[in-house]
Amino acid sequence: MKDLNDLLHQLGISKVKLAKFLGVSRQMIYNYLEIDDVNKWPKDKKVLLFNLLGIKSKDDMKNIKVTTDYIQEVEMRLNSLNNKVDDISDDIFEGLDDKQKDVLNKVIDLLKEYFECDNGIKIGEYLYYFLQALNTNVELKYILGYVAKETGFIKASEYAFNEDGQYIFESIMFSAMVLFHSGKASKNRLIESHRRFESHIEHKLEDKMSRTMELNNIKQQALKELGINEINENNASIVFAKIAEIQSRNNAF
Repeated sequence: MKDLNDLLHQLGISKVKLAKFLGVSRQMIYNYLEIDDVNKWPKDKKVLLFNLLGIKSKDDMKNIKVTTDYIQEVEMRLNSLNNKVDDISDDIFEGLDDKQKDVLNKVIDLLKEYFECDNGIKIGEYLYYFLQALNTNVELKYILGYVAKETGFIKASEYAFNEDGQYIFESIMFSAMVLFHSGKASKNRLIESHRRFESHIEHKLEDKMSRTMELNNIKQQALKELGINEINENNASIVFAKIAEIQSRNNAF
């Protein structure tokens, strides 16, 4: 399914957006994309995907040319079909109080403005990745606090998170920013440091690939436990339920 993954990436269609369009969970989308043949998807989901891409069969996918016009056509279908996903309706505010609704509205409005600027889509994507990692990397919360203080929106004495951790992080960040703006931190002086950074990122990507392999192993385990050789449209729901069960068992230990 690499071709489909690449196509979705070129079109700027996130897993979350596709999940909402197809009416399934995000985890289910990851499971779908692990299947080696889109024809093995549940028939209704496959038809929805083909309609979105403007094709009639899997073979047509190879002939798709991602141009500006094609991207606009796909976006129009996302906006016009009954299952559209980017219509900000009242249900997005369900369960939120007035203050939460106000903040969410401001974030959405500001993002829409950025999308009209150069690299706006990258700003949105990077912000999405930032928010995804927020609960697993405590320093990201400290970054939010530092930026809010540095830009004059809140007082330096405000600590919304762990005060000691935030205090230490802000002190280090301030020193780093002073060095950055001083003009003394040249690229040549930081080559070795950036090499270590690149190595660090490569290891993280390897870990991510390892988790992908783990998911594939779980899929194979599910097939084995069910006595099934492959996933098809007739057994997909059963297999995915078994995958979820195995993941829950593994997380229990």
